Amino acid sequence: MDLKEFDYHLEKKLIAQEPIEPKDRCRLLILKRNSQTIEHKYFYQIIDYLSKNDVLVLNNTKVIPAKLIGQINNRQKEILLVEPKNRNQTFSKWPNQWKVLGKKLKKGQIFTFSQHLTGVIIEKNGYEAIIKFNQKGQKLKELIFNLGKPPLPPYIKEPTTKSFFSYQTVYAKKLGSIAAPTAGFHFTKELLSKIKKKGVEIIFITLHVGLGTFLPIKTGKIEEHKMEKEYFILTPKQAKRLNEAKKNKKRIIAVGTTVVRTLETCAKNAILVPQQGYTDLFIYPGYKFKFVDALITNFHLPKSTPLLLVCAFASKDLIFKAYQEAQKLKYHFYSFGDAMFII
Repeated sequence: MDLKEFDYHLEKKLIAQEPIEPKDRCRLLILKRNSQTIEHKYFYQIIDYLSKNDVLVLNNTKVIPAKLIGQINNRQKEILLVEPKNRNQTFSKWPNQWKVLGKKLKKGQIFTFSQHLTGVIIEKNGYEAIIKFNQKGQKLKELIFNLGKPPLPPYIKEPTTKSFFSYQTVYAKKLGSIAAPTAGFHFTKELLSKIKKKGVEIIFITLHVGLGTFLPIKTGKIEEHKMEKEYFILTPKQAKRLNEAKKNKKRIIAVGTTVVRTLETCAKNAILVPQQGYTDLFIYPGYKFKFVDALITNFHLPKSTPLLLVCAFASKDLIFKAYQEAQKLKYHFYSFGDAMFII
């Protein structure tokens, strides 16, 4: 398949620059696959489409302030922390060697981030590099949280305090992402409470969003693209609950493409196998879904891997029909934009 088939034009004014408040007051496009029909609601009304026969699966990863600005020879230079060099060294330990991205990084470069934090580039591999900090453990965590900022997407042109503060789901718990699972932005604690009271089962799993989700596709042919690996955790308890729900014919609703990729990675013959590690699963049209029944998602960038995933889930024609209608009705797109519920 040609990547150009998944391109579309979007007016810049439809790119949301900050979230609406309250977050569950954003717009919601209901996309029905069987009838090929569209309905327009507000996100808080999603509860009307849920029942005790549903399971809502959310990604509880938490964004770290991964964007650091340091000095090299009195010049400012920005780096993006991707993940610890050794993922087995968990975020609770905060090791001193990290994979990073940055422009024109070279082995031997010494960064000064503050009086107490410095780092040296000790390896350079393609577009990635390894930095070794002079601190580790709790001290390194404190310094990064004091100095770093959430790595907002580049289409957020003039980030505000509100933008930075809002770049996290209300249920974020496990540190490790360099980008937020944005489909979850629309849930408030109050809405989740109402959903739970309605009898909907809520299960949290973890995928730490990394380069795989947001790196652009650079191959003309979709099949030639290679996803970067992202770290996930599906515990035996989580897998057991989800397998029981599936056995009881409950509807499995994934909140976001990261949840879809985690569940589909772990699904063998429609049964989840608990595991943790890396996934490079690339879902594009033609993929046969094994576990997920419905999907809550945002409106995605042209020619992106999340867009290809939703096209695989609901068909390219139906997704593009929905996107065209959303644009006509002035929906807002991307991370802080409006939402879609594909059922």
